Amino acid sequence: MLPQTHVHTEQFEPPVASQLTKGVPRARFSSSVRARAPFKSASPPKPAQSSSALSPAPATSRIDERQVVLGWDETTYSRYHHIWLRDHCRCPKCFHPITKQRLVNTFDIPADIKPARVESKPEGLEVQWPSSHPHVSLYPWSWLRHNSYDPPMARPPPTEKIVWGSKILQDPPSVTYQEAMAEDDHGLFKWLSNVDKFGFCFVSGVPATPEATEELSRRIAFIRETQYGTFWDFTSNLAKGDTAYTTLALGAHTDTTYFTDPCGLQLFHLLEHSGGSGGATLLVDGFYVASILKELHPEAYELLSTVPVPTHAAGEPGALYTPSTRNTPVLKHEDGQLVQVRWNNDDRSVLRNLRPDQVESWYNAIRLWYKLLSSPDSEYWVQLSPGMAVVVDNHRVLHGRSAFDGKRRMCGAYIGMDEYRSKLAVLSERFAPDPVTQDTAATASVNGRSVWHPAL
Repeated sequence: MLPQTHVHTEQFEPPVASQLTKGVPRARFSSSVRARAPFKSASPPKPAQSSSALSPAPATSRIDERQVVLGWDETTYSRYHHIWLRDHCRCPKCFHPITKQRLVNTFDIPADIKPARVESKPEGLEVQWPSSHPHVSLYPWSWLRHNSYDPPMARPPPTEKIVWGSKILQDPPSVTYQEAMAEDDHGLFKWLSNVDKFGFCFVSGVPATPEATEELSRRIAFIRETQYGTFWDFTSNLAKGDTAYTTLALGAHTDTTYFTDPCGLQLFHLLEHSGGSGGATLLVDGFYVASILKELHPEAYELLSTVPVPTHAAGEPGALYTPSTRNTPVLKHEDGQLVQVRWNNDDRSVLRNLRPDQVESWYNAIRLWYKLLSSPDSEYWVQLSPGMAVVVDNHRVLHGRSAFDGKRRMCGAYIGMDEYRSKLAVLSERFAPDPVTQDTAATASVNGRSVWHPAL
């Protein structure tokens, strides 16, 4: 079975023969997408409805031999093992309210522990545990519903990913420098929410200096240092052993494929281009291209999702990078969902792990992948200018450039994926909290974070 891409494909429909040009489907944008409000004025996601209204006290609660059974209504129930409930107590004796770390010793909990009593209360399920020192736990209804595992219950869907092709040029996501730098963080949330949804976002009005650009980068998180330095400010002088430091054209690729954990975000800002022309920036939505490949060529999609691709960085005498994992396919999936595109044909190493019957099929698969990547339907070309920075999700959006001449000075930085996701999560707590956080924040928050937060 092929893995699912799990992206919003409102803009792409399965192509029919009349839509094909040399086997490449033309992008399809629905009227709802064309009619959307411009991204520049779009609001960040709104908070979800409070789950207190969605999670009334269960009508029934009872103790079985190994589980507590909750009846949400006449047809919906959840079961929780006794040891699981005791292990997840969030009282201050069992869970540090400030550090959000466990204090209970899981291994001191008897394997056959069983509640002495359970009681449904308006605020949650109260459980009294047998002990020489009686212990009482209270579990909010919204938290129990969110974490139901027997059976699993519907949870809020993940943030919708909007895939795009070349027509994104009509209305690309953008924020202003003033918004991104504002102390109230609303603009920062808008910026990072755009990156989460579209895989990239422009920032206009950035002072054309490396200092201002570095400050903008650090609004997201600390900068990830690599063999190219921390914050980079470079021209085409081959100061580093990479084709980025030349005037050559660069096809669509993701960066640092040779790292076990490729860099998460990449910020670019063109500071100067004088005495020449060219150097347009190319952006391609890897999730969009993958969705087309899967629709038209499922066998190729399967190969690119399963065959590991070895890569390297060896242009610097003092560095030789290769991933420490073999889980490096072009299209990486988790739980059946496409989560990462890892593609840089220039940095690809010798293929030794293909089965003989896969060799020609794999080369055919990357040929199809490249054809779709380089289709006019997929390519978004933009001529950057001083004052206009762009951030791309390096796990999703491929970038490149056209050849150029003259002096072209570019600066920018890498941000780790974990650091970016952490900042977005913190901002979401403030501006678009999840239902469990909304339901428990007033009574269970210490240092601004509920002990029942779904991530804990």
